[in-house]
Amino acid sequence: TKLLAKRGRSRSIGRMGIVRILVDGYSLLHYWKELAPTKPRHSFHARDALVASLTQYQDSSGTPVTVVFDGGGAPPDTPKNETAKGGIEVLFSKKGQTADQIIERVAHLMKPYGEVMAVTNDFAERETVISLGSVACSCENFIQMMDDTVGDMQGDMAAYNKREHKRFKRGG
Repeated sequence: TKLLAKRGRSRSIGRMGIVRILVDGYSLLHYWKELAPTKPRHSFHARDALVASLTQYQDSSGTPVTVVFDGGGAPPDTPKNETAKGGIEVLFSKKGQTADQIIERVAHLMKPYGEVMAVTNDFAERETVISLGSVACSCENFIQMMDDTVGDMQGDMAAYNKREHKRFKRGG
């Protein structure tokens, strides 16, 4: 069971399946400097790199991911909400609304279906989501979870390909 820190205490996310992961997009981008390192954190290129990484994680984990960006005051070229075919859901808040407000609302609305996990480095936001009955994760812990999950999937695929290659060489 993976454990997430809550004020120095551990909270297990294993007792009920996570039905959706809600990511505060700019919070994760500001922490994850290695992602699109030469690009400004609010740029299309940085957002696109984040969406690609989150899509790979969603594909590896099987857990739906929604990334929410603050859209108020965003540059004119900021796209509208979208869901890439087979990809993650990408939302932009409206003017006067924050990504935090969307995450809180979705966490509340999804409660009957199971736990959601919010990913943010905003401590107050994590506490709010936890008070709504969901779980929260720091950006640092989430990046580690992503690396572990994607790495496991790549290892499984390599082992599968090796078995299939041997089976093919034997003719059957």
